[in-house]
Amino acid sequence: MGTRILPLRSGQAPGQPRRPCPINGGGHFYFPLEFDRPGVVNLYISANWGDMPLRREYFFLAALLGGGVLLRAPYGSADQFTVPVTYYTLPNGLRVVLSPDHTAPTVVTAIYYRIGFRIEPKDRTGFAHLFEHMMFQGSHNLGKMEFIRLVQQNGGILNGSTRFDFTNYFEVLPANKLETALWAEADRMKGLAITDENLKNQQGVVENEVKVNVLNQPYGGFPWLWMPQYANTNWYNSHNFYGELKDIEAAKLDEVLKFFKTYYAPNNAALVIVGDFEPAEAKGFVEKYFGPIPKSEVPPVPDLTEPRQEKEIKAQQKDPLANRPALAFAYHMPERNTPEYYAMGLLDQMLVQGDDSLLYEELVKKHGYAGSISGGINAELGDMFDYDGPMVWTASLIHDANVSADQIMSSVDGVIDRLQSQPVDQRLLDRNRTKMRSYIYDPMTQFGGFGRANMLACFALFDNDPSRINELEAHFNSVTPELIERTAREYLGRTNRTVLVWEPGAKATTGGE
Repeated sequence: MGTRILPLRSGQAPGQPRRPCPINGGGHFYFPLEFDRPGVVNLYISANWGDMPLRREYFFLAALLGGGVLLRAPYGSADQFTVPVTYYTLPNGLRVVLSPDHTAPTVVTAIYYRIGFRIEPKDRTGFAHLFEHMMFQGSHNLGKMEFIRLVQQNGGILNGSTRFDFTNYFEVLPANKLETALWAEADRMKGLAITDENLKNQQGVVENEVKVNVLNQPYGGFPWLWMPQYANTNWYNSHNFYGELKDIEAAKLDEVLKFFKTYYAPNNAALVIVGDFEPAEAKGFVEKYFGPIPKSEVPPVPDLTEPRQEKEIKAQQKDPLANRPALAFAYHMPERNTPEYYAMGLLDQMLVQGDDSLLYEELVKKHGYAGSISGGINAELGDMFDYDGPMVWTASLIHDANVSADQIMSSVDGVIDRLQSQPVDQRLLDRNRTKMRSYIYDPMTQFGGFGRANMLACFALFDNDPSRINELEAHFNSVTPELIERTAREYLGRTNRTVLVWEPGAKATTGGE
C-alpha cells in the first residue's frame, strides 16, 4: 500500500529481511524490485540489474528514465518555492490538478479513487486491495497485462496501491507520452475485463500475499496491520484490511462489477498531472479521454468517527515465528487540519523521526533496549497528509528479551511527561520545524514528481483544495511551544493510548537489532 526504498546491503540477496526505510525519507528509484505487502513495491539499490525478482504479474518496472535514476530537481529554498497548481472539475465530476515542472522531460499521471480499505464491504475484508489487482487484468482496448507492457515499451514505470481512504494508480513516462498515459487510464475507468477467470486468478494471488507477508512471516503485519484493530472500535477503522482468507475466497463476480461501477467513476476520482507539459494541451487531452465517461451514484461515506478513548488499552499477541519480543504503542490523533494536528506533526518529528529524536535518545542511546525505533502518523501506510478519517500516531521497536514492556513504557512515559509539563525549548521546536520542512518538500521530487502528485491528489480528494500544499509550512510555523505542551497533554495521555506487546514463539536470540 505504498512504496519503500530499501538499501541492498553488501552480500545480501533480495528477499532477506531488513528494516524498512519509508519513502518519505528520501532516496532514488532503482532496479531491482520485490513485493512484500499489499500494493507495496520494495526497490533495492543495487548496481546489478540482473537480480530483479518479479513476484507479482501486475507490476512491471520498465527501462528507467534518465539512465537508471530519477534525479531530484533543485527547487531552491522552501521560502521561495511555490508549487504551481491549476485546479478544475469536469462536468462529470472528475477533479483535475495540473502542476507543471520543466526541470526534467518526464511526466507523472496519477489517478486517485475515493475508495480505500477503510470503507470496503463489511463481509468482504480485503476487497479494496483485491480490486486493485483487477485493474491490471485488462480493459476495453488493452488486454491482460497490456497496460503494463504499454508503459514498459514507452520507457516508463507504474504502480498501484490501496490505502485507508483511496486507491491510486500512477505512471511516470517521458513527457511526450502524456497522451498515451491519459488514454490508457481513461480506458480502464470506462470498463475493465472483469471475468470469473481473472477474479479467481487474483483471489489466489491476494491469498498468497496474505500467507507470505503476514501468516508465514515473523512480525507479519506488526504493527501496521494489527494496531488499528486493537486501537479502534468502529469497524470501518478496526477490521483486518489485508483480508480474512474466507472473505477473499467468498468474493463474487457480481460484487466486483458493482464495486467497479460504483466507485471507479469520474465523480469519485482525482486526476493529477505533474511534470514537463503544457497545461493547455493537457486540458485538451483530459477532456478528450475523460470527459465522455459518465458519473455514477456514489454512496455517502459512512460514519467513521471513533468514540473518545477513556482508558488505556493493552493487548498481547504471540508470534510463533518471531525470536525477539516487540512493542508498539499508539495514540489517537487530533482531527485533520486543526492546530493540534499540526502540533502532533511536530511532536512526531521530536519523538521518533531521526537519530536526534527524543525516544531514540532515551530507548536506544541511553538504555540500549533496541537498535532502533520507528513510527509516525499513518506509519508504514503513508504519511500525515494522505488519509481522511480517524488515525493513530504509532511507535514500535523490536527489543531485547531481558527488558520488559513495562520498563520500556516507563521510559517512554518519562519522555512524554516532560513534554506535558512545560513548553518545549524553542531551539528544539526550531530544529524540528526544519525536519518538518524536509518531510514536506523532499517527497515532492521523488519518482519524477510522484510525491508531489500524491499530496495534490489527496488534498483535492479530501479537501477539494490542492492549493493546501502551499500552506503547510505556514501552519507548522504557527505552532508555539505552549501549543506543543497542550497537545501533548491532551493526546499523548495514557488514557488515549493502546499498547501492543508482541511475544516471540521461536527460539530467542540476544544482542541488539
